[in-house]
Amino acid sequence: MDPYNSADALNISKQQDNPYAVPSAKLAELHETGQWEKAGRGVRLGAVLIDGVPIAIVGILAAILIPIVGNDGKGGVSASGMALLGIIVLLMLGYVAYQLTLLHRHGQTFGKKMLGIKIVRSDGSRAGLGRIFWLRMFVPGLIGAIPLVGGLFSLIDPLFIFGEEKRCVHDLIADTIVVTA
Repeated sequence: MDPYNSADALNISKQQDNPYAVPSAKLAELHETGQWEKAGRGVRLGAVLIDGVPIAIVGILAAILIPIVGNDGKGGVSASGMALLGIIVLLMLGYVAYQLTLLHRHGQTFGKKMLGIKIVRSDGSRAGLGRIFWLRMFVPGLIGAIPLVGGLFSLIDPLFIFGEEKRCVHDLIADTIVVTA
């Protein structure tokens, strides 16, 4: 096929206008033009709050049940209290594994999926699980654990979302953006 031949060029343009062609994804079109619709601040906050609900529920139940079930009457922890604590730890680990699986497959946590947003690289490509876990979660968590500096970092990190780019510090570290899915 010679693109300089007018007949071949006409065939190319007809192929591109084919109504039976496989539809292209919205994300692919945005990637080609370089125009991403960044997720709003309120939607991102909502996703974080939704993701925190199961953790809050398990934490509240643990705070209520462990003192009741776990007291052996001698100031120690009973076997049933230890079993309950083990179940709570397993529930938390299961939830974390579920969220990481969603992040790996779709770039979304449960809350992000519900609200229609996802994490991608700043160039629009898929953000891998390693990048999301290590650079978006682990490194900021490690910095947040440093005495004095950590508290300041933990305050500044989410406040960066009010900047022009709508990106937190952890987004800048991991070279990611949160976009509408």
